[in-house]
Amino acid sequence: FFFTQADGMFLFGSEPKAILAHPAFKPEVGPEGLAEIFIIGPARTPGQGVYRGLTELRPGQCMTVDRSGVHVRTYWKLESRTHAESLEQTASTVKELLQDTVERQLVSDVPVCTLLSGGLDSSALTSLAVEYYDRNGQGRIDTYSVDYVDNDRHFQAHAFQPNADAPWIKRMSSHLGTHHHNIEFDTPELMAALDEAVLARDLPGMADVDASLYLFCREIKKGATVAISGEAADEIFGGYPWFHREESLQANTFPWALASGMRADLISADIAAWIKPLDYIEARYAEAIAEVPYLPGENEGQRRMREMSYLNITRFMPTLLDRKDRMSMAVGLEVRVPFCDHRLVDYVFNIPWEIKTTGDREKGILRRALQGVLPGDVLTRKKSPYPKTHNPNYLESVRRRLLDVLNDSSSPLLPLINTKKVREIAESESAQSNIPWFGQLMSGPQLFAYLTQVDTWLRHYNVSIR
Repeated sequence: FFFTQADGMFLFGSEPKAILAHPAFKPEVGPEGLAEIFIIGPARTPGQGVYRGLTELRPGQCMTVDRSGVHVRTYWKLESRTHAESLEQTASTVKELLQDTVERQLVSDVPVCTLLSGGLDSSALTSLAVEYYDRNGQGRIDTYSVDYVDNDRHFQAHAFQPNADAPWIKRMSSHLGTHHHNIEFDTPELMAALDEAVLARDLPGMADVDASLYLFCREIKKGATVAISGEAADEIFGGYPWFHREESLQANTFPWALASGMRADLISADIAAWIKPLDYIEARYAEAIAEVPYLPGENEGQRRMREMSYLNITRFMPTLLDRKDRMSMAVGLEVRVPFCDHRLVDYVFNIPWEIKTTGDREKGILRRALQGVLPGDVLTRKKSPYPKTHNPNYLESVRRRLLDVLNDSSSPLLPLINTKKVREIAESESAQSNIPWFGQLMSGPQLFAYLTQVDTWLRHYNVSIR
């Protein structure tokens, strides 16, 4: 929810485009907004609307507007409490909460489907949905997965994406007897959708990861109106690699943004001096850490894991939820996320780390809770994120598109970036690196695509920098 006051009016909307459409609001971006784009993005600081004068009502807040002014209050936030339940009691409670919220979110008077990747989270939700449909005589449930043309030929396992989804999707769909739909996209479709994704977000986003989700939701909408998705389980249960790697735990910054130095080097000298990108991200990180509700008596390790949980739930999770919401609602599809149920989030936030990682596994307590719900091999499958294309044609396409931008003297992007440095990267072999500069999925090709999205955004919205 975004709002602003302009020319004596109070403007508000669930998306920036509702406000951008009003002639009283001018799309201007100042130093904080540019810092959000170039050093925080595609994440966004809670409350930060990027455009000058545009504010976001944060999750857990509500607002009253009357003649006396604008009044914001917090009605829900994460709180720390002592966890008294045993391992088995905890697993039982997690299962009960998850099953209850899934069944609540399956209630609908329009067609419902689930998104199935064959991973722990989506398989769990689909299994619970199938059991609910069987119990209530509602027939087979439709499941959907996304992939890319020739990805089976080009996929290469690495630390951030250890295995492909396709065999696991087939495994779970056959096991559950779902009516499965596998949707594939090719490079030209992804390239065309990069601009559509910017218009859906009103900001640059997660490049082809956004574009593919936009296309995926558009295809799903042909057969369903509501989709159940497994997003947010990794933030809540500690599934991401950065929960488990010492370099991330010791980094004095957001663990999904360890490449801030590299990103700062891509900004032009004048703009960098103006927005002070590294100071900006340091300040935003300090603000986030200052909010963490510690428990009295926690040791250093316990405090750090509570910080990691808090950062992921309040800073990274909204990024993915915003992506999901913008891409899906742009095509009229409602995506529901059972793992975001506030009761489940509140409960799991206070589970001690040693119980969360029972069995010495990421999301160990969730795996324990799902025993008997999922086949053993799926239950122990190593986490793999949302799929992205590994087709070398995509890298070459975004490389060419970025070089076209760099060669266009009228591009509004050029004064903002170190064009020499960006060109060097675009023309080098390092473009093929799997090392992410944001999150798990955004590496070389996504950097090129992100910069072209920034160019599209500046042009389409006629953004003023001042």
